Amino acid sequence: MKLPRNLSVTELVKGLERVGYVVSRQTGSHVGLTTERNGEHHITVLDHNPLKVGTLGGILADVAEHLEISRDDLFHEIFD
Repeated sequence: MKLPRNLSVTELVKGLERVGYVVSRQTGSHVGLTTERNGEHHITVLDHNPLKVGTLGGILADVAEHLEISRDDLFHEIFD
């Protein structure tokens, strides 16, 4: 799976909402998202467009680990 190089934070947030995350706060250029799926989990996304590939990869890895699915499966779930 090749990560997109021009993904905006808005697109990522919409994708994460498909798997149960909701925006819980926004402070300056940081967006906080929370889910109750598989227990409570919080992530913070820096609101810079486009997201750097390494940052996106780290976010997806963290979310996939929490949801107990592979990063590839998560990618297809939120972007297909």
